[in-house]
Amino acid sequence: MDQIAFAPPVDDAALHELRREVRAFLAETIGDHAPGQRIRSWMGNDAAFSRACGEAGYLGMTFPTRYGGQGRTSMERYVVTEEMLAAGAPVGLHWIADRQSGPLLLQYGTEEQRREILPRVAAGECYFCIGMSEPDSGSDLAAARTRAEPLDGGFVINGTKVWTTNAHLAHYMILFCKTEAAEDRHGGASQLLIDLSTPGITISPILNMAGKHEFNEVSFRDVFVPETALIGTRGGGWAQVMGELAFERSGPERFLSTFAVLVELIRHASAEPTREAKIAVGRLTAHLVTMRRMSRSVAGLLQAGENPSLQATIVKDLGAVFEQDLPEIARLLVPRPVGRAGQSDYEAVLDYAILHAPSFSLRGGTREILRGIIARGLGLR
Repeated sequence: MDQIAFAPPVDDAALHELRREVRAFLAETIGDHAPGQRIRSWMGNDAAFSRACGEAGYLGMTFPTRYGGQGRTSMERYVVTEEMLAAGAPVGLHWIADRQSGPLLLQYGTEEQRREILPRVAAGECYFCIGMSEPDSGSDLAAARTRAEPLDGGFVINGTKVWTTNAHLAHYMILFCKTEAAEDRHGGASQLLIDLSTPGITISPILNMAGKHEFNEVSFRDVFVPETALIGTRGGGWAQVMGELAFERSGPERFLSTFAVLVELIRHASAEPTREAKIAVGRLTAHLVTMRRMSRSVAGLLQAGENPSLQATIVKDLGAVFEQDLPEIARLLVPRPVGRAGQSDYEAVLDYAILHAPSFSLRGGTREILRGIIARGLGLR
């Protein structure tokens, strides 16, 4: 059986100073946000906050300065991301563009694509969505059927993408699609940069369990895009998207999107701490610290120019388990009072987390697909 290494994460005094700077920025911009707002964090959409992040230099941090970035390290970006999620900042609008679409264009995009889009991402004024999952394939990207037929001057696209977060608010999509036939089910795929205002694209809402509009179905019907929409190599989409998923699956959002539940649980239970509560909080904290160590290790590997897609997959799977267990443990430790009017901060964050928890093992790849990837990486299948 193969082994998977998580190298010790980088740490230094400059990172601690950066944390202090970010905390001061957050105290000024969202200091008055209640826990019920903070639990929404990376599903929270606030254009003014996204622009403020851009003005402060907290978006596109790893982009070169010629593309509007800061030329900073992956670990510095990690620190900013972690502080924003722990504080419950509304990062939803700029999240995907900053986390993965921007870095993908930086690595594989054309010079025209980089100069046109990356400065707007770094300014917090350009939003992206991810065109991966499909109705009959889900997380099995190799089974994607959306096709972009090559023709003179570009491609004609037909197909459908689902569970597309914030497509109704995004300016662009990175589309994973088939552009040619291939015997290998991983072959023949490409990635295209799609302007979502292009004729022939229909974006339809999918309401989640809480009745909120975060997801969408995006349909392409004879949509023409120019050949300049191609990202990287035609037919090289599989390798590119696997590298992209290292950015998507490894960050602190995989275990901090329900952090407000843990904060409010500790606050609520500390008044009269029971033995059960102490044990549960201790275990949850130990799991959190371990995942944080692994996630920071992946950031260090990305900074070193490596492709830690397998390590990122492990972080994502463990994070989903943690984030689904947390609200259930909290619910059992501190039952909701019966017959009382109003809702406490603890109840507000718990209600939100319970309704959204089922999606945690779906977003970024279903548990079954992820564990298959991990098994292959370990040489077990």
